[in-house]
Amino acid sequence: MRRFAVIGHRAMSSGKLPLNDLASGAGRMDVMVRALMAAMMTSHGFRRDTEIILHLLGGPGPNRRLKIIGSEVRGIHAEERSVAGQIAKVLREPTPPIGMWSKRADGIYDSGGDINETIREWRDSPIIALDANAPRLWVEDAVIPSESNPGWSARADSKNQNDSGLNIGFILSDDQSLELESTPGIIFRSLGQQWLQGHMAIGICHFLIDEGVELFL
Repeated sequence: MRRFAVIGHRAMSSGKLPLNDLASGAGRMDVMVRALMAAMMTSHGFRRDTEIILHLLGGPGPNRRLKIIGSEVRGIHAEERSVAGQIAKVLREPTPPIGMWSKRADGIYDSGGDINETIREWRDSPIIALDANAPRLWVEDAVIPSESNPGWSARADSKNQNDSGLNIGFILSDDQSLELESTPGIIFRSLGQQWLQGHMAIGICHFLIDEGVELFL
């Protein structure tokens, strides 16, 4: 399972989502929508081995987490307004208690809490926080294989791998800096010195794992 956690510092957590003004009117919800699409969608469908949790911290009301599971989701089309429309339906509902996931539609779940709650839920796999100032995500002698090989993509111990790929989680931020407290188990890694937009970073992570590039875990 590939997991992505995106922190939306100003993203709306409840209320009526302004579909015509996702950037300024909804706290850069446009960034969250593009991240969701990059994480979950291929040219002709959904990645069934992937889930993403959007962390909506901009209020009004308590923080909210929105989880989309690729193997279950239905009814979302590869168009930003369609994705935003699904998010809008969730924001009209009361925020569930922290630690409780409420199903809102096929493959779409809703809960309270913040990134610390997500980290606790992901303890069964390596968690990578993307930071341009950290060491590279891939090993020093990594190469891009001549054939895609997603089942073998890390030099870490074998418990993090299986025949269908690597179990791993990634944490990244919206247009604001990612600030995490020193948390045991979090590995800081970089995709390069240039700070990238979130959806581009997600696409690179998928590419590296899809091709079987050896990761530095």
